[in-house]
Amino acid sequence: MKELELGITGTSELTVSDKNLAVNVGSGGLEVFSTPDMITLMEKAACSCISEYLENDETSVGTEINVKHISATPNKMKVCAEAELTEVNGRELVFSVKAYDEARDIGEGIHKRFIVYGEKFISKANSKLKLK
Repeated sequence: MKELELGITGTSELTVSDKNLAVNVGSGGLEVFSTPDMITLMEKAACSCISEYLENDETSVGTEINVKHISATPNKMKVCAEAELTEVNGRELVFSVKAYDEARDIGEGIHKRFIVYGEKFISKANSKLKLK
């Protein structure tokens, strides 16, 4: 892995569609942008923040997320998430994340990811199949 610098940022965006609505993802009964999709957008922003620093078989996995969803977003509105790398603890990375729509901030929090080697990680995960 190339050396990471605190303060690097990444973004991700989408326009809310029917598939992103709480009523359709099972996270509520209203036709507004779902919290799980907001979290996914925040994770994508964190991944984009570090993507150019990863080498060979390196990737990252989400290990913790603590966010507030503070404002509802209607269907068809654009949403953007931003992530900023705030801490590096060995292979653990800590990001400040936020999301906003075309009108205001809609979410904020902290997200942690861990650098892993893809092939080794998948092999370990698949070893659980032998335990069944």
